[in-house]
Amino acid sequence: MLRHHSSRRGRLHQTVLAQRLTGAVSYDRIAGYFRSSLFEVAGEALANVSGKVRIVCNSDLDPHDMITASAAQAALRRSWCSGRPEDAPPLALPRYRELYAALTNQKIEIRVLPDSAFGLIHGKAGLIRYADGSGTAFLGSVNESLSAWKLNYELLWEDDTPETMAWVQEEFLALWNDPRAVDLACCPFIAQDVKRIVSRTVVEPQELQAVDATEAAAAVAVETPIYRQEQGLWPHQKYFARLALERHRLGGARLVLADQVGLGKTIQLAMAALLMAVDDPGGGPILILAPKPLLQQWQGELMDFLQLPSARWNGRAWVDENELEYPSEGTKSLGKCPRRIGLVSQGLVVRGMAEAVNQLLSRKYTCVIVDEAHRARRRKVPKVDAGPEDVNERAEPNKLMDFLRQVGLKTKSMLLATATPVQLHPVEAWDLLHILAQGNDGVLGGRTQSSPWFRPSLCLDVATGQIAVPTEDLRQGWEFVRDPMPAKEEDSAFRRIRNYIEADDARWQFPPETFDQLPPALRNVQLGNELLPDYGQRFNPLLRCIVRRTRAYLESTINPATGSYYLPKVSVRLFGEEDDGGLLLGGYLLEAYQEAEAFCSLLQQRVRGAGFFKTLLLRRLGSSMEAGRRTVMKLLGQDPDLVLDEDDDEVEEESGLTASQDTVSEFKQFTDAERASLQRCLDLLRQGGTADPKLEAVTDYLLGRRHGLNRPWIDLGCILFSQYYDTVWWIGSELARMEAFQGMDIGLYAGSNRSGFWRGGRFERCDRNLLKERVRTADIKLLLGTDAASEGLNLQRLGTLINIDLPWNPTRLEQRKGRIQRIGQARDEVWIANLRYRESVEDRVHRVLAERLEAIHDLFGQIPDTLEDVWVEVALHNEQSARQLIDRTTATRNPFDVKYSKVEDADWETCASVLNAVSMRELLSTGW
Repeated sequence: MLRHHSSRRGRLHQTVLAQRLTGAVSYDRIAGYFRSSLFEVAGEALANVSGKVRIVCNSDLDPHDMITASAAQAALRRSWCSGRPEDAPPLALPRYRELYAALTNQKIEIRVLPDSAFGLIHGKAGLIRYADGSGTAFLGSVNESLSAWKLNYELLWEDDTPETMAWVQEEFLALWNDPRAVDLACCPFIAQDVKRIVSRTVVEPQELQAVDATEAAAAVAVETPIYRQEQGLWPHQKYFARLALERHRLGGARLVLADQVGLGKTIQLAMAALLMAVDDPGGGPILILAPKPLLQQWQGELMDFLQLPSARWNGRAWVDENELEYPSEGTKSLGKCPRRIGLVSQGLVVRGMAEAVNQLLSRKYTCVIVDEAHRARRRKVPKVDAGPEDVNERAEPNKLMDFLRQVGLKTKSMLLATATPVQLHPVEAWDLLHILAQGNDGVLGGRTQSSPWFRPSLCLDVATGQIAVPTEDLRQGWEFVRDPMPAKEEDSAFRRIRNYIEADDARWQFPPETFDQLPPALRNVQLGNELLPDYGQRFNPLLRCIVRRTRAYLESTINPATGSYYLPKVSVRLFGEEDDGGLLLGGYLLEAYQEAEAFCSLLQQRVRGAGFFKTLLLRRLGSSMEAGRRTVMKLLGQDPDLVLDEDDDEVEEESGLTASQDTVSEFKQFTDAERASLQRCLDLLRQGGTADPKLEAVTDYLLGRRHGLNRPWIDLGCILFSQYYDTVWWIGSELARMEAFQGMDIGLYAGSNRSGFWRGGRFERCDRNLLKERVRTADIKLLLGTDAASEGLNLQRLGTLINIDLPWNPTRLEQRKGRIQRIGQARDEVWIANLRYRESVEDRVHRVLAERLEAIHDLFGQIPDTLEDVWVEVALHNEQSARQLIDRTTATRNPFDVKYSKVEDADWETCASVLNAVSMRELLSTGW
């Protein structure tokens, strides 16, 4: 029998749903979008069903979300949270309790279909059956939510004929059994979140000071966007944030975060900053020092992931999170940040801007955070085999290190971040601790510097196991323990010693005679047997204050709380790495490259130093023939608009390897022989035309035509990197003209406001943030980027990467890889191709380094910047010097082995206490 229902004529949740579900044994439902509102009727009508309730619904799941189970789980989590179930009114809580019971006892089962399966599910239908075999079916506009059944204007047609019931059942089962449907049971977070919401309470910042660090951190984090819109924080990230808060409460967190690229250092530092700000609601500002290209990325992630308002200094004025620029009085305004968190470029310090430095040093801070902290270093790093007299704390600092030592006296907490704490010598790691020790006696010991840890050579020898802490003479061993003495939670032996001498964790120094106060049991057992035998390997400052986790460690270590690895494994498959993997340069192009080498040789004979400039042409020619052609024209004065620095907005101090316009001008007075060589090179490049083998290789990879490929890379999404803008512009323009890429937008991510995308062969400029969003939503699957895109950019949606050129600074290569091999990558394997011309500098360096790169990578966790000198030496045909540099690097002993990695999981997701978001924003919106 056919019945018509309208919400205008009666409340459908009462006249239809409640009545029909009473006494029902099953309920199959085709609903609309999967949102938390889907369950608002639970406990009212669904509780009346004695058997199963099955719901199939739509979601904005992308096909990329279906690649792995973990990706599908994360996507379901995002869909659930987008409905903001935490905003449910008090009257809804009883329904949430019923919902939790139904989910946990599997009375309700839900499967979610991505839009790509059948498009949007506009058709809504339901099938209800009873114990006697009868039933009814309905179709209409009603979605499965309280607002649809109770509040909205909806139409519903009901029919209990066998034909209609069979038809609805057939449609339901087609969707329910579709292989693309994802079972909600694969996402335990949802049931867990329902349970949390039932007990949810909102707390103010001052209330969190009375609870332990884990509970406080959970309350602050659990409803931030990183938890409600992303996958939350991983165990290693939670550990660091909690550790920072614990140390902050003991008088100041002084830590180096040295995680490998791609493990989310920014979000860990930002979370730590938020926790410390909340813990000190009336405290001082938070200063973040980062390279200029990263400031906007930092500001975006603070807001996107944690809803943290901040302001960045653009060189003229403060700019807040809404891109509002504040009135400025020049550098004087630097000390008047309109937000509690201020982001400042390291370049202000590196360039020695006295007024700016004085402004930054004129106040006290709650916390100072330094990104890329390895840029703060001594001017002369000792050689690996240097004697103890060359490894001392009195080494002359560069400007950034000098500033950080000064600002360390002005801040309660300081966090330094770098993926490479050691570049040439382990003393560089000790130097970072020496920075942290300024104003804090808990790092290397007291200000009298009588602690053995203040002697870098001794500290490093103990850390690397070359010298053991004395155990035969306990009094001598006590010298290593008493200053600074670790906190109680670091070992039960410290707890017993501190309890006996009645010393809390905020006290770090104890005089030598304290040893005599200890009873024999504490001296002989706790100190002699438990602490001293491996004290250097467990408690030296390098391990207490440096937190370093590698991807390999996290992907191979089981989390006891879950039984799975701390991090899903994302392996890398490399292409083009074989010895004959270089691309052949033929004819005129090969002769042009050889002529460029001849020019560099002529320059080398005449010019001392300036290794970068002498090899500049080979660097750019090794990127692409187009970049080489434009460089020759620039050097001959025929292309005045070309900028040779590209997107390096900030040059590291004292690197000696800059390609600034001043450098070019300094050596512009070429000899007749040099100019003739340049002209011959240009003529050959012009005769060679545009037939660059790199363009052919790029096209073959993208379309799957290269030998050994089983599918086109464009299907997986691809980022193409070059260190030079003219290379990516040329490649992008050529691809945009090809028929194979018509109808597809091709993005270009670069610095200096040169980002945009090609559409229909035409280039349109746009903001870089738009490109990031379009990549995130899989709207753009092909992106070209300069190295401005290699730091801080998250491209987890893309599964392949092509390095059009190999940057001579190896860290750049690691940073590029980190754009796709990072947390949140849906695939368990990403593909990377490295392009190089055969017999080029890059090809020769590859042969020299290939057998040693794995060993170097194991030592450092990534390739040190300092190996850039190897490229220079090979380019200048000094291969013996290059090999000596490699040997020197591999001889360096790294005091940070993966056995020192530290991760402790904590259950933040179930925390029912939630920090008041309004209070948090008010707290962070206060100016300096």
